Amino acid sequence: MKATEIKPGIYWVGGIDWNLRNFHGYLTQRGSTYNAYLIVDDKITLIDTVKHYLYDEMIERIKSIVDPSKIDIVVSNHVEMDHSGGLPKLLELAPNAVLYTSPNGEKGLRQHYKKDWNFEVVKSGDSISLGKRELKFVLTPMVHWPDNMVSYLPDEKILFSNDAFGQHIASSERFDDEYSLEIAIEEATKYYGNIVLPYGPQVKRAIEALSDLDVDIIAPSHGLIWRKHVDSILSKYTMWYKNEYLKKAVIVYDTMWGATEKMANALIELFENADFNLKVYSLQDAHISDIMTEIVEAEYVCVGSPTLNNQMLPTVGSFLTYLKGLAPKGRKGIAFGAYGWSGQSIPYVKDELEKAGFEIKGVYKAKYVFDKQDMDEQLAELKREL
Repeated sequence: MKATEIKPGIYWVGGIDWNLRNFHGYLTQRGSTYNAYLIVDDKITLIDTVKHYLYDEMIERIKSIVDPSKIDIVVSNHVEMDHSGGLPKLLELAPNAVLYTSPNGEKGLRQHYKKDWNFEVVKSGDSISLGKRELKFVLTPMVHWPDNMVSYLPDEKILFSNDAFGQHIASSERFDDEYSLEIAIEEATKYYGNIVLPYGPQVKRAIEALSDLDVDIIAPSHGLIWRKHVDSILSKYTMWYKNEYLKKAVIVYDTMWGATEKMANALIELFENADFNLKVYSLQDAHISDIMTEIVEAEYVCVGSPTLNNQMLPTVGSFLTYLKGLAPKGRKGIAFGAYGWSGQSIPYVKDELEKAGFEIKGVYKAKYVFDKQDMDEQLAELKREL
């Protein structure tokens, strides 16, 4: 296990989780990394650790550079245990290390680990001397936990960005220019859509707070390190926190006897004819986290369910609960579905979309069987608007 040099004296020493397939309730088909960073200066500094079961991997990488027991400073940018899981063993190995963290970081670490470590609490604007280098701190609360902060090395122009700008990717490549940019952006979008999306206002404040920093490299807590495409990922985050979207529609549905699926097909035809980028998901096959990846940049979200026991289908209810928690703003919603004698599912879908903050642009129903002419008549107003 070897460290990877980012710049002279600064190394990635994290762990690669090749087999991770589920994280925070969403699918991580490409695995992930837990990124820790070592700065070798007069004071040897470690920024974050790894999930507990990759501690030995991290230590072997550190050993390829220095004796881990000689670490002087540990920075905990985030309490969550995929970042802090290695702290108990590390601070036994390096008992004289000072642990720098935010005010909420200290509270969270004490609550998680019940340890009276050598804490040093920092706030935005604080800095510490490592010797030749200075390390600065900026608190970024609720991106995506109350304790979050980022660390910055001005001389090397490196931002250790915590969970911001991360992606769940397990790879032997460490940098964005060594890997497919398309996949890196896709996974960054998925990460934002499934973890960071509810915190757009906090992301805005964080990016504004970081705007005065001169950044050549963004080193996040998961995935690839951004060094060539920093402007691209910053541009994406700016688009996302502003809730800007593309000319894009996402259609999500489940069906029992096929009528709701036929309604989905009618919507597909309508959006295709209006030249929308289109993504279509049957909840019998698709995972809700993959759907959220596409919703991040979608203008329209169309959700369909037949009625079962006076309710939505459970798959649709689950998706809408997940969507509501992630709270995408400024989108347009469409509810649709087929039914037999009652039809409660369609107003329920509409209500859940409204609770999630969507502007409802259409509610469409089909009784018993799908009728193309009737559906075309229902869609006439939406067709004119598109």
